[in-house]
Amino acid sequence: MECRPPGNGDSDPNSNPEEMNSVGPPSALTYLDPHYWDERFSSEEHYEWFKDYSHFQHLIKSNINTSSSVLELGCGNSQLCEELYKDGILDITCIDLSSVAVEKMQTRLLSKGYKEIKVVQADMLDLPFDSECFDVVIEKGTMDVLFVDAGDPWNPRQETVSKVMATLDGVHRVLKPDGIFISITFGQPHFRRPLFMDPKFNWSMEYNTFGDGFHYFFYILRKGKRRIDEKGEDEKHIDPPINMYQDELEGEDYLFRTNIDVEED
Repeated sequence: MECRPPGNGDSDPNSNPEEMNSVGPPSALTYLDPHYWDERFSSEEHYEWFKDYSHFQHLIKSNINTSSSVLELGCGNSQLCEELYKDGILDITCIDLSSVAVEKMQTRLLSKGYKEIKVVQADMLDLPFDSECFDVVIEKGTMDVLFVDAGDPWNPRQETVSKVMATLDGVHRVLKPDGIFISITFGQPHFRRPLFMDPKFNWSMEYNTFGDGFHYFFYILRKGKRRIDEKGEDEKHIDPPINMYQDELEGEDYLFRTNIDVEED
C-alpha cells in the first residue's frame, strides 16, 4: 500500500545553528503554542533536538531497512530526514503542524535535490494517512512537547494522557502489521512504559540510550511482537547517571528536560 499525503509542496536553504534561540522561550509552556513555532521557524534555519544523527545512526541502521517507508512526526527544521536519505532510505514522508516549517523544509530539500522526500502539514494527533501504510514511524523530541504541562510525571494530567494516546493510536494505526515506532526522547522508561504498553497496542517495547553525560532514550516499539505476558509495568531499572558537560547545561535540551519527566528527590 502506498501512503499518499493529503497535499503537495515546495522546500528550504542551509542550516545555520547560530540563527537560533540558544536558551529557548521564557516558559516551557510556550512550546505548546503553535504561533511560537511559526515565529521561531520563520527566523531559525536549523536546530537539532537531542543530539545530531551521528549519535544514534548505529541504532537507525540496525532497525530500519533502506527499502522501508518512513513517516517522521514533527520534522521542524531538523536534518533527520536528510540524514536518513543519505543513508539510502528514500521513501520518507515528514509532517509538521507548522506551515512555516513545512514550507521551509520543502524549499530546503528541493534545493539539495532530495525530491523524493515528501513534506506535508499535518497534526500528529490526527494523522491523515491510510491504515497500515508505513514500515517505520519516527519522532525525535516531538512527543516530549506534550509533556511540558503534564504535572506529576507519575500521574500526568488527563489532558496530557489523552493527547499522548491520540498520537500513539494514530502511529499504531498507520504502521504495517510488522512495522516499528521509534521514539527518541528524554522520557525515562518508568514514565513512558505505562503509555507505550497500554493493553490496546500489540507492539513490544525495548530501548537503548545514547549521549555523553546527558542520556537520551531510543525506544523501539515493534508492532505485532507483544508477548501475552508483557505488561505495562516497568521492570526495576536504574537510569544512567547524569554527569553533564557545560555545553549541555547551557543548551535548550537541558532547559526543556527540567520541565518534563524529571523525578523529584
